[in-house]
Amino acid sequence: MNKNLRYWLNLFGAAVLTVSLALLGFAGYFTNRWAWSTLHPSTPIPTGDLFKSEGIPFEDVKLTTQDGLKLAAWYTPPQNGAVILIAHGYNDNRPESIYAMFVENGYGALAWDFRAHGGSEGEMSTLGYYERMDVKAALDFALAQDGVEHIGAWGGSMGAATLILSAAETPEIEALVADSAYPSLQDVLRLNMPVRFFQPFALFWGEYYSGAKIDDVNPELVIGRISPRPVFVIDGWEGSAIAMNSPYRLYDAANEPKEIWVEDGIPHLGTFTHNPKKYENKVVGFFDKWLLNP
Repeated sequence: MNKNLRYWLNLFGAAVLTVSLALLGFAGYFTNRWAWSTLHPSTPIPTGDLFKSEGIPFEDVKLTTQDGLKLAAWYTPPQNGAVILIAHGYNDNRPESIYAMFVENGYGALAWDFRAHGGSEGEMSTLGYYERMDVKAALDFALAQDGVEHIGAWGGSMGAATLILSAAETPEIEALVADSAYPSLQDVLRLNMPVRFFQPFALFWGEYYSGAKIDDVNPELVIGRISPRPVFVIDGWEGSAIAMNSPYRLYDAANEPKEIWVEDGIPHLGTFTHNPKKYENKVVGFFDKWLLNP
């Protein structure tokens, strides 16, 4: 091999090494910041203004988790003996309209801000892993209240996924409505980090910072364990629902009794706002059937 060829090969090798190291450094830094921001959402504290304007009774309460966090919550006692646990989605807070819907139909309601959301303590959201302790705190509170004979649960997005995980382990949750739940956290990672080269880096940082394992947040894997308690899967067939085939995967993985309602052209968590009355009839009717007239 002549000297000129050796020189150009060495130069090419050095260039490839430099570009590779630069790409790895960028991937590490970019996914580090992405994982950190995902685990640290910033959401406002809900006001309860809707309740005040419409005369819906509620009280501010505090829930305490097993790991010592204080969660901001609202509670309204039931008129019919049944309380609905209300779990919001990621980067959101207590949904006032959903809460009001249940109270106006005689149900008790308990809604809380998940850890690191709204008015609750905590610095990190794990999109369903540690949030199971938040559900446990809410369930314990509800069971300790006078006049509570039955517990149902409604969840949206992250809240729905977390409730699936919790209900699979907690028989006290007697009926579950899961609106826009994701099948697994792996699917969420792939959807929100579409560049496959970056995905292992993002996974590493997410598990490193949180101490949680992404494979442990897999609603599709455990939803079948909720049976013989009923599950109602709701989703809007647009965007992320299509990309993950989420409602049909969850419905197929669930065991009887189960129901599904999917609307075309509706975005993530948009079914209620698209047709509030139809939503109320279906969801309240589901709980009437399984909690009040089992």
